[in-house]
Amino acid sequence: MLYALYCVDKPDSEDLRLANRDAHLKYWAETGKVKLGGPFTDDAGEHMEGSFLVIDVATRHEAETLQADDPYQLAGLFARVDIRAWKFLLGN
Repeated sequence: MLYALYCVDKPDSEDLRLANRDAHLKYWAETGKVKLGGPFTDDAGEHMEGSFLVIDVATRHEAETLQADDPYQLAGLFARVDIRAWKFLLGN
């Protein structure tokens, strides 16, 4: 089942994000669960402000566990995380 992870960074936390970015990318790559993902940015595309991932896992519990072990989460980057079951409908 697909789950969308919508994660919003705490204000003024880009340094924290950058300090943990390599670990975050490595972690999710090693799970083999990511269907798509990337950072939210400001309108100029210059500053990252959050994360969006769609992951393919068996249960909500698995999605929650993977998100809880994300290096960004462990570093305290996120102000808010929303995990929702998601159904692919449009696109390639």
